[in-house]
Amino acid sequence: MKNPVLTYIALGSNEGKKLENLQKALTYIFEKVGEISAVSNIYKTPALGFQGNEFLNACVEVKTRFSAQQTLNRLLEIEHILGRERSENGYQNRTIDLDIIYYAEEIIAEENLQIPHPHLANRKFVLQPLIDIASEKMHPKLQKNTLQLLKETNDDSPIDAISETLKIPQINLKNYNYLAIEGNIGAGKTSLAEMISQDFQAKLITERFKDNPFLPKFYNDQSRYAFPLEMSFLADRYQQLIDDISQYDLFSDFVVADYDVYKSLIFAEVTLQEEEFRLYKKLFSIMYNDLVKPDLYVYLYQNTDRLLENIQKRGRKYEQKIPPDYLEKINHGYLDFIKKQHHLNVKIIDISELDFVNRREDYLTVLEQLQS
Repeated sequence: MKNPVLTYIALGSNEGKKLENLQKALTYIFEKVGEISAVSNIYKTPALGFQGNEFLNACVEVKTRFSAQQTLNRLLEIEHILGRERSENGYQNRTIDLDIIYYAEEIIAEENLQIPHPHLANRKFVLQPLIDIASEKMHPKLQKNTLQLLKETNDDSPIDAISETLKIPQINLKNYNYLAIEGNIGAGKTSLAEMISQDFQAKLITERFKDNPFLPKFYNDQSRYAFPLEMSFLADRYQQLIDDISQYDLFSDFVVADYDVYKSLIFAEVTLQEEEFRLYKKLFSIMYNDLVKPDLYVYLYQNTDRLLENIQKRGRKYEQKIPPDYLEKINHGYLDFIKKQHHLNVKIIDISELDFVNRREDYLTVLEQLQS
């Protein structure tokens, strides 16, 4: 999963309902490209380089997980949706024009993609709105910031700010202070928790399962290593949550974890013998009472076939022998647990047909369910 990078996109429209076109483009950028972290004022400018209608222009700062080429492809898709018809005959009136100005600090020179935008220094209708959101942004080739570029530009065309503004689309998770993401092995809970942490400035707590020495042994000999594995997981999860949660003010901080300690009991009931489980449950109950409970407990449901595909893709050697019936037992264990919870705020999200890591539309679908 790629971490989000900052890209700056210029928007322009001089045909049809221009203000509405800009707002629609902003909404599509949010849905298809990434989170919009800043938007400029809107500026009215004459057509440059051809005889045409007046333009409305703006710039936006976007956090995207897509590559520069993928971002361009998505912007072209948005232009097509909004009725842009490109011509080989040069400049023309257009319902929407979307250009990548910067993509992180990258310098790209390809046939269909040049970054930074090659005409940036000579376009006041881009530089002026860019100052609103990135006045100190350095041009990686010219080594000048936006303020310097505007001061030195040869473009002397008039430009005027208008009173109307663009509304930034967003999803709000402010109702929660502590969010626990749960799911079966390979469901994608860590990926989702990391994405939410990055996009909503949340404190991230991830399970430290990779360091457990019993885990590879357990997958080779479950009956022998089940009890020491579950006990070590319980102790580690309890200690981690006690340590990490105590660092945060749950009345002001937003915390997201890729597990809830109750998973210890769910896995233990599947893997342990009856007598072992009775002992384990007594210890668990003592520890569980000491822990802060999440505001929202999210269970990501995926069918067994998808889980097996995900496990194979991520390539952890010790997981490759996990049998389908074990995953099904874990799923049933979680669902049985959820049915009995009356003190927890629980939401089950079926992601069997979703790919929220690679498809932003699917990611927003998940976030909208969390928001609701």
